[in-house]
Amino acid sequence: MDCIHLKEIRCYGYTGALPEEQVLGQWFEVDVSLWLDLSLAGQSDRLSDTLDYCNVIAVVKQRVQTARYMLLERLASAIAEAILQFQPVNQVNVRLTKCAAPIPDFGGKIIIEMTRQKINLSPTSGRG
Repeated sequence: MDCIHLKEIRCYGYTGALPEEQVLGQWFEVDVSLWLDLSLAGQSDRLSDTLDYCNVIAVVKQRVQTARYMLLERLASAIAEAILQFQPVNQVNVRLTKCAAPIPDFGGKIIIEMTRQKINLSPTSGRG
């Protein structure tokens, strides 16, 4: 399986447990790794045979900019679910960073990382 990495997708969003986070917003950074078969694109050199990265970046930005979740875990999951809708993607890793968490005496970052994959249902699944 091949992998495409999209790093440091930076966007402003409104996810957070504090009311002011959902009103004032803050900066987030997203890294995604996408597992898919790139063998055809590697031979053909045609955009139509691979995944258009611009579409993935647009989905990530749209989710971050419009979501108003309390938990980073929910936002990361929503991003993963949206990316898995792209046909060639079999698995995705989302690394969501809250760049400046409003926690007293904490100058670091908070990072949620999750990996999700498509569930392949065969025509015989569910039969006993």
